[in-house]
Amino acid sequence: MKRLILIAATLLSLSSCGLYTKYERPDVSFTDSLYRRVSDADDTVSLATLKWEDLFTDPELQRWIKIGVDNNTDLNLARFKVQEAQASLLSAKGALLPGVSASVQGGTPGSVSAELDFSWEADIFGRLRNAKKEAIAALEQSEAYRQAVQTQLIATIAGSYYSLLMLDKQLSVSLRTLDNWEENIRTMEALKRAGKTNEAAVLQAKSNKLNVEASVLNLRKQIIEMENSFAALLGIVPMGIMRGRIEEQVFPTELAEGVPVQLLSRRPDVRQAEQALIEKFYMTNSARAAFYPNLSLSGSLGWTNGNGSMVINPAGIIAGVIGSLVQPVFAKNANKARLEAAKAQQEAAAYKFRQTILDAGVEVNNALVNWEIARERLDIHRKQVVHLQAAVWNIKLLMKHGSASYLEVLTAQQNLLQAELNEVTDRYEEIQGVISLYHALGGGY
Repeated sequence: MKRLILIAATLLSLSSCGLYTKYERPDVSFTDSLYRRVSDADDTVSLATLKWEDLFTDPELQRWIKIGVDNNTDLNLARFKVQEAQASLLSAKGALLPGVSASVQGGTPGSVSAELDFSWEADIFGRLRNAKKEAIAALEQSEAYRQAVQTQLIATIAGSYYSLLMLDKQLSVSLRTLDNWEENIRTMEALKRAGKTNEAAVLQAKSNKLNVEASVLNLRKQIIEMENSFAALLGIVPMGIMRGRIEEQVFPTELAEGVPVQLLSRRPDVRQAEQALIEKFYMTNSARAAFYPNLSLSGSLGWTNGNGSMVINPAGIIAGVIGSLVQPVFAKNANKARLEAAKAQQEAAAYKFRQTILDAGVEVNNALVNWEIARERLDIHRKQVVHLQAAVWNIKLLMKHGSASYLEVLTAQQNLLQAELNEVTDRYEEIQGVISLYHALGGGY
C-alpha cells in the first residue's frame, strides 16, 4: 500500500507537465475592422442590446411571438437537446466523485452481514477533468443552438407578420385602384355617348379593370396562404391572424450596430462555433492523457453478526483497500492515431470559428446597407406620392376648365397608385432591414 501511495505521489508531481491546460481564445483582433463603417456606438448602446419586446412594439406581434416561442416544434426540440447535454454534464461531474455502494444480507436466524464498497479514480493526468470540460462545452453548444433557433424564429415571425401587413396595404391600394377603374369606365362610356371618345378606349379601360381584379384575387390568395404558414410557424392550427397596420409600425430612425466584439457574445452561431472549438480542445487534452496510466482505488468496509446476537461494537469488522495502476502498453498506436485525429478536429474547429465571425460581419454589413438603401428609396417614393397627389388635383382642375383631357387625369391617377404601391414595398423592405440587422447582431433575447 505504501508503495502504491509513493507511486501516486510521483505521478501527481508529473501532472504539471501540461496534460491538463485551460482553453484560451484564439486571436480575434481582426474583429476591430469587421464593420465597413466606423461605429460611434459603445458596447452598451446599440441595436444588438435591445430586447425583442423593445424593438417589435406592435401588441399583436408581441402576442404571436410569445405563442411561437412556447409552441414552435423546432425550438422545443432544441430545448430537449439542452436537457440531454445537461444530463451528460451531470454524468461527467459524477465521474470525479468516489462511487459508493452498500449491501445488507441475512443468513441463519439472527445472522446479519453488511458491506460498504467504494471506488475512486485519482484524476492525476486530467482525463476526467477534460471529459467534464468537454461536457460543459457540449452543453454550451446546445444552449447556443437553442438560442439560434429562438432568434431565427422571432425574426421569421416578425418578417411574416410584416409581410401580412404589406399584403393588406397592397390589397387596400388595389381595391382603390379597382374603384378608380370602375369610375373611369363610367366616365369613358359617357364620353363615348357624347362622341368624345371611341369604343376601343372603353374596352381598354374594361381590360385594365379586369387586370386589377385578377391582382386583387391573387393578393387575397397570398394573404390566406401567409396566414396558414404563419399559424404553422407558431405551432397552432390555421386561422385568421389578428394584426395591425403597416402605417402604425414604429421603429428607431437611427440604428447603431454597436462594436464588432459584441458578435462574440451575442451571436448564437458564433458562440456555438467557439464552444465547438473548446470541446475539441479538451478532447485533444483527453487524447494526450490516454498515454498515461490510470490510478484507481477501491475498498470495502463491513461487519457480520454470526452468532445471532445483537452487535453493538462488532469485533469482526472486515476492511480492505486495493489500489490499481493501469498503464497502456499495447494501445500506443491507437492512442497516437486518436491524438492526431483530435488535433486535426481542433484545427478545423478553429478555422470554422474564425470563418463564422467573418460571415457574421458580412451579414451585419449587408443588413445595414439594405436598411439604409430602403430608407432612401422610401423617402424618394414618399416625395413622389406627394408630387403625384398634387398633379392629379391640378389636372382635374384643368380638365374642368377644358385645358386637360380625361386621359391625362387617368394617367396621373394610375401613376399615383403605382407610386403608393412602391411606397408600401419600400416600407416593407425598410422593416425587413431592421429585422435582418437585429438578427445579424444576435438579437432575439
